[in-house]
Amino acid sequence: MQDAPTVARDAFRELMGSHPGGVAVITTADAGGNPYGFTCTALCSVSLAPPQLLVCAGNNGSTLPVLAARGSFTANLLHSGGRRAAAAFAGPAAERFRTVPWEPAPVTGLPALPQDAHATAECHVTRLTPAGDHTVVIGEVVHIQTHTPATDAAPLLYGMRRYATWPV
Repeated sequence: MQDAPTVARDAFRELMGSHPGGVAVITTADAGGNPYGFTCTALCSVSLAPPQLLVCAGNNGSTLPVLAARGSFTANLLHSGGRRAAAAFAGPAAERFRTVPWEPAPVTGLPALPQDAHATAECHVTRLTPAGDHTVVIGEVVHIQTHTPATDAAPLLYGMRRYATWPV
């Protein structure tokens, strides 16, 4: 088999950017209770029994080592009013939790964003798999909380370098 040509990073980014995805903020906290988080569009369901979801975390970000050490995280599924949270958690780490209201989630106590998320899923990490410049994180969902029905605040999407709202 011949060596396949390498796809340029920008071409791959353009390809994936043309495929919109739902926006989530993944949060966790260190042993001292200091919150960490990042904006994520790489999130999907894995299994119904047991309920598991998958997120991809950048290897160079500040959140992944904390998430791995803590062994749990919260997936905050953003609604149309959650653009400020999406932008805050995509920006400098120091600003993330200063500009977005949050509260401890009921089971894990990890940061939840009920004003910006239509739902949250608290998860315990079951697997970490390195994949290029990211790590695939699989978590078993241990608690789900609905904050705003999706019919009242449509899910937030991101693609083609802009935010959009799911049509209702």
